[in-house]
Amino acid sequence: MKRKIALFVLFAFLLPALSSCATKGDPVEHFQFTDQNGKFFSLSDLKGKVWVADFIFTSCKTVCPPMTMHMSELQEKIKKAGYKDVELVSFSIDPEVDTPQKLKQFANQFNSDFSMWHFLTGYSQKKIEKFAMKNFKNPVAKSDGNDQVVHGTSFYVVNKNGELIKDFDGSADFDADKIMKEIERLR
Repeated sequence: MKRKIALFVLFAFLLPALSSCATKGDPVEHFQFTDQNGKFFSLSDLKGKVWVADFIFTSCKTVCPPMTMHMSELQEKIKKAGYKDVELVSFSIDPEVDTPQKLKQFANQFNSDFSMWHFLTGYSQKKIEKFAMKNFKNPVAKSDGNDQVVHGTSFYVVNKNGELIKDFDGSADFDADKIMKEIERLR
């Protein structure tokens, strides 16, 4: 009996510690870029919020339109759940082409709610390639003479402390409900 009580007490103390470990991840470095409205947007604007990020570009002929449609579906689920502390961030990986105006035009095709979904640009190609790899382990590469950019198709869930927690498929095997469960866990 004493052994069961001791195990219960030990478990009761360890459970919160184990739970907090599951919500700690790799910190995303500070950034300050330009959004679809031409205004600065930074990691500080996401402080205290769970957010989901992806990497897209407006002239993409393959995966970006479906990924953005999936992000739009996720946006609707977040709004339906009434979550005011969850945001979406789409980083352009073709910043020389993707001006704020072009991003806004692209985003409008997907019913983007700019109060919670931010489309970012305003950096060099080299900067976004380095940022994507360092913070999200997402290889991004634009080759000379080609208007397409090679990149990963994941959606990245970041906790309220700005730490990358988990990534999900944002294209073919997209599952908004799985991402919503992770968002709910982190809120």
